[in-house]
Amino acid sequence: MSRPAPLETWHRIAETHDAAGLDALLADDVVFRSPAVHTPQEGRAITTAYLTAAIHVLGPSLRYRDEWISQGEDGAGSAILEFEATLGDKSVHGVDMMRWGPDGRLTSFTVMVRPLKGLEALMGAMAAELQRLQDEAGPAS
Repeated sequence: MSRPAPLETWHRIAETHDAAGLDALLADDVVFRSPAVHTPQEGRAITTAYLTAAIHVLGPSLRYRDEWISQGEDGAGSAILEFEATLGDKSVHGVDMMRWGPDGRLTSFTVMVRPLKGLEALMGAMAAELQRLQDEAGPAS
């Protein structure tokens, strides 16, 4: 089975560490679920912020190891991508779970991470990167 277009786009974004393609990939009402935040984050803007931060934080060492894909005849589908990364001396192992609609735009992006020490390192790095991105963007208008 060849990769569906949304997965090709995501892999290109992850490999190039270029978040510019997220706008076209994410549905307006996409929902992001983080291993560190209890409530789902709803909408393209917040999902873009989280994924951009993750690309910067994990990008240099991120390696996808395996993937499982389910594709419907209408073009909608889902995938689970297993990944590994390193943050300092901490290993991060997890999965990205994605769903997309018939239009090829992601409607859901869920991240699960282990072990606890890796998650803690990721949480700290993500908080710092999200703050940096917010400071760089300046005050909201």
